[in-house]
Amino acid sequence: MNKLELTFPQQLTSFDPGAEIAITAAWDLDAPPDRIEARLVWHTSGRGDRDLKVVKTVTIESPSEKDQQLVTFSLPWGPYSFSGKLISLIWGIEIVSFPDEDSTRQEITVAPQGREVVLKGT
Repeated sequence: MNKLELTFPQQLTSFDPGAEIAITAAWDLDAPPDRIEARLVWHTSGRGDRDLKVVKTVTIESPSEKDQQLVTFSLPWGPYSFSGKLISLIWGIEIVSFPDEDSTRQEITVAPQGREVVLKGT
C-alpha cells in the first residue's frame, strides 16, 4: 500500500506571505516511482467557478520506493488565504508520485500574521 506524508517544522501550518518554509516529504511505495513532485498550490472553494493554481513545483527525479526529502518553498506575497460567504481561497502543499498519481495534501494558511482573512458580507 502506497503511503505519502508531509511533515511541517513544529507542526506549523500558518505562515506570513514571503516566508520560506521547509517541509519533509516522505513516501513508502510498492514500487520505485518515476518521480515525486512537491507542489505549492491554491484553490478556490464555494459558489461559482473553481480555480486551481500550481504556484511552484519541486521535482525529485528517480527516487527510491521508500525515502524522504527536505523541500523548501518561498511563499509568494499573495493572494492571501481568505474565507467569505460565497468563496474561499485555500493554500496547500501536496506531494504526488508518478506514474500512479497517488497524492496527499496539507492545507496551509498564507496571510499576514498567519491569520486567514475573513470577509464579512453586507
